[in-house]
Amino acid sequence: MHFDSYRESSKWNEFAAPIHVHILKMFGLNGLTRAVRHRLPRVGQRTCSALASAAPSNWVRFVSPDGSAHWGTLAESDGESRYANVVEDVLATTPVPTGQRLEIKKVLAPLPVDPAPAIVVIGLNYRSHAKETGQDIPRNPVFAYKSPASAIGHQVPISIPSIARQKPEVDFEGELAIVIGQRVCNASPEEALKAVLGVTGANDVSARRWQGKKGGGQWSRAKSFDTFCPLGPSLLPLDSAFGAGKALAADGPGLRLRSIVNGNVMQDAHTSDMIFTIGAVVSYLSQGTTLLPGTVILTGTPPGVGYVRKPPVYLAEGDVVEVELEGAGKLSNTVENGP
Repeated sequence: MHFDSYRESSKWNEFAAPIHVHILKMFGLNGLTRAVRHRLPRVGQRTCSALASAAPSNWVRFVSPDGSAHWGTLAESDGESRYANVVEDVLATTPVPTGQRLEIKKVLAPLPVDPAPAIVVIGLNYRSHAKETGQDIPRNPVFAYKSPASAIGHQVPISIPSIARQKPEVDFEGELAIVIGQRVCNASPEEALKAVLGVTGANDVSARRWQGKKGGGQWSRAKSFDTFCPLGPSLLPLDSAFGAGKALAADGPGLRLRSIVNGNVMQDAHTSDMIFTIGAVVSYLSQGTTLLPGTVILTGTPPGVGYVRKPPVYLAEGDVVEVELEGAGKLSNTVENGP
């Protein structure tokens, strides 16, 4: 392969971009890392690459070439472009195809209601994560709320606010997120699954100092800063031919979930390590409480988060964070300093 062609490939990005960024950081030139990322192609920069591992017929919310937004089902890959078969209303009991097949120019956060009615985050839902943090296995799901304004999509920057930059503290948490498609209340685990529109990748970005004393010990404050909830790139239906429903069942093999920072794999696990299945989580949250269509539920993170590492690994300007949920595609976001 000619060098110029290799430089434009994802392999060049995987190899060269992290090296350039880390060299700049060694010399205290963090502010230039964004420029390096801008000049070098990023992993997942093109829509086609983000959806390369997404299953055909997944739900996708996207912008077409004329700038209009749509929902559709993901079509088979067609060379350098990806297309979707447009539907009228993704929340309809049976979404009706419009007959349009449009090119996907930009992937949007898979929110059927934007902003979402609620974003719920589950904590300590992986046995191995509870073990690495030295905490007991919870008897019931531990949860908090994340601001709906924190949700962003693929390739939208994670912006670290100045109040979370006094010391390094912003952490990544790769997760599987549930998107509710039907109103649900007082559901059994089996009934709860019928209300799920699909699952997608998520990054429960968290400011650890604000998760402790600065936030009064409340998780919500640390997780609710603007842009702290990347979602996407597509929604994997439980009843699709991909077999997500069987994989996510209590006795299923689970779906593979990975977090990658600057090309380095930080988390690599299967959702079969979850303590509470997605049906159990939705059922628990629905007791006496109506979950509205469009509600998003992040189901917890596996081991390997930054703050438990020695030394700790926190996000900084210029970093690229990716979350890949098997069958849903690869969610990619750069990190920048915000106001």
